[in-house]
Amino acid sequence: MKTAIYKAKHIHLDTLDRGQYQKVFLAGKNGDIICPSCSEKLRLYLGIEGTPHFYHLQSPDKTCPDWKESFQPIVEEPERDGFILPKSRAITLPSTGSSSFEPLRRLETHQPLQVKEKKTTYTAPSFLKDLQESGVNLDESQAKAVMDIDGPLLVLAGAGSGKTRVLTVRSAYMLEVMNINPSSMMLVTFTSKAAAEMKKRLLAYPDINRQKVNSMVAGTFHSIFYRILMFHSPERWASNKLIKWDWQKEKIIKEAGRELQLSEKEFAFDLVLQQISFWKNSMVSPHTIKPESEWEEKAAILYRDYENYKEQEGLFDFDDMLIGCHQLLITSPMLLEQYQERFQYFLIDEFQDINKVQYELIKLLAAKNNNVCAVGDDDQSIYSFRGSDPTYLLEFEKDFPTAKIVILAENYRSSNEIVSTANRIIKENKWRRPKKMMPQFASGQAPALFFPFDEEEEATMIVTDIQDKISLGANPADFAILYRTHAASRAIFERLATSNLPFKLELDAESFYERRTVKSLLSFLKLSLNEDDSSALSYILGPLFLKQSALGDIKAASILQDCTFLESLLHLKMAHAFQEKKLKNTVSVIRLLKRMTPLDAIDAIEKEIGFQDFLKKRGNEGNKLEKGSDDVKDLKVAAKNFTHIQELLDHAEHMAAMNKEIKNMGKHFHEAITLSTIHRAKGLEYSTVYILGAVDGSIPHDYALESLRNGDLAPLEEERRLLYVAVTRAKNQLYLSVPVNRRGKKANLSRFLTRIR
Repeated sequence: MKTAIYKAKHIHLDTLDRGQYQKVFLAGKNGDIICPSCSEKLRLYLGIEGTPHFYHLQSPDKTCPDWKESFQPIVEEPERDGFILPKSRAITLPSTGSSSFEPLRRLETHQPLQVKEKKTTYTAPSFLKDLQESGVNLDESQAKAVMDIDGPLLVLAGAGSGKTRVLTVRSAYMLEVMNINPSSMMLVTFTSKAAAEMKKRLLAYPDINRQKVNSMVAGTFHSIFYRILMFHSPERWASNKLIKWDWQKEKIIKEAGRELQLSEKEFAFDLVLQQISFWKNSMVSPHTIKPESEWEEKAAILYRDYENYKEQEGLFDFDDMLIGCHQLLITSPMLLEQYQERFQYFLIDEFQDINKVQYELIKLLAAKNNNVCAVGDDDQSIYSFRGSDPTYLLEFEKDFPTAKIVILAENYRSSNEIVSTANRIIKENKWRRPKKMMPQFASGQAPALFFPFDEEEEATMIVTDIQDKISLGANPADFAILYRTHAASRAIFERLATSNLPFKLELDAESFYERRTVKSLLSFLKLSLNEDDSSALSYILGPLFLKQSALGDIKAASILQDCTFLESLLHLKMAHAFQEKKLKNTVSVIRLLKRMTPLDAIDAIEKEIGFQDFLKKRGNEGNKLEKGSDDVKDLKVAAKNFTHIQELLDHAEHMAAMNKEIKNMGKHFHEAITLSTIHRAKGLEYSTVYILGAVDGSIPHDYALESLRNGDLAPLEEERRLLYVAVTRAKNQLYLSVPVNRRGKKANLSRFLTRIR
């Protein structure tokens, strides 16, 4: 059905303005949509695979004839300044090509499926034959990577190519066939979980010697090199001197920040910690930094003070473990020689993610024997913000001239249709080692682009599609919804939170409504409803260019003048008359906000109070991944769903509480939909993957496009690798969302997809 009755008027989907679909969908959930023929309640189907249509709630298979009458505009009666003002607004505007519903579009598969018969043409020792009999098979390239032991070896392991199997079988081969001393082998991973998984796999192989496996030195860079430091200087590196938690680090730099008069509510100290870690992993000392902005200049001072404090107190952090070990080895030639004799074979996982200090450590220790097996994929290098540098993989032969290269090109994870799409995306990168992944099976379903009107409808369409698939027998754990930044997950989180579907998200995923910029904006709204909200008052001081110390003066003025906290702003003595005039205007505007819709109120805060000026002055605070000014636009999208300010504030509080609850519950969910940033999803796989916001500005991110305009291509290439990683998480089905509008403006298909659609 395409017709229904909404607000006592007939509507037809062919003439309904595209932007109203989500509104009508929600009205259906509230029981406000009626069948014009039988008067039963209807709902609007808004999914990915099917076209929008009305269906009967009680009997979905029932069909009634579409209504034939002409359709009249609906008269809405908004409330403004306490009066009901009739306002004629047709929600049945004629559709246009740009606003009509566009059905999903399947991507063409340009790569024919060619599965090679797996023949063992290499001479396999009995150990590998025994592994084959137990189900651990190797293809030709994998076997070469396993048995080529002496000298440097670079294994280019494409997505889904079985690199973990190669590393574990190679380790087993070295122990059981080559009879290499396990204590001379170092297996380095990037997570403790990966190291534990590899040892678990090793121990599961037939006839493996458990004692040998346990004698191997395996673990993360930090765990391995910290053990070396503890052995040689236990007092200096005692565990009770380790600064383990970010809150401990923040406490130190916030203390230093007070001398610079930096406010805790206005200055992003958490981002300073990320920047300090980046500098340390890149082996940049506080005295060699050349700040490129005012923010970096302040961060560099805090870095210096942070390092001085640790030195005075005899403390260290995780980054110091690697820097300290590097200093220990280069200042102790005899000790370095001992470790070069001790460790003769290195196996390094995720080599594309290695940073400068990690690489320098490996180079130092491997300099004598050169037996380095580096396994990685330059096409999956996505952590430059942590200091990771794919140059070490791309120029491996520069430091290891005799290196052999093995390419693992068989993809055992994803369908031919998905692999074909991934290959076509990544081949556009200029700075990479050429390779083409070869799939092993076809699913019969090509990846699809779908075109929601905006972020709200995007979330609705995805949840509907998942519900459809689960009703046909799919498991919630089969699905992952991936996004570029945490902020982009707001709508999908809210839609899932109000569904009965189980889902989980990252433990450090901050609620959208707890983000600094959003919290400041909401605080203006709170003050408009309660002029004595002291917590809200503290969050608006920064945007008003007042120091937090002014809070005491405001509270004192409130007592002396017998007025509200908000009105106390009028009694503050400022250095200049224009500042007092601005505060007077601010008080007037805040008092008017409660009469506005949430969307209009946010506009007023931006323009009349000058919130955008505050954001521009503060800048992006060094964080290229999560730009503050985007939060304003995201909040506006959310605000459109509410008529009154209190409704938005209640919703924000509820969603922030739900975020905490879902994170706690997620620990116990074994069968749940996964919500994750693309960065966190690396290394994982799911049957069906949805990628949010495949448009310019989202992926590639705005900062990469800005860098491109300034002549720097590297960030754009990393963004393309990020999309490649997202695509290759999918095993059978892949959906890329291309919203028509993003953050209230017309959006354009991601430039990464224009050549493959």
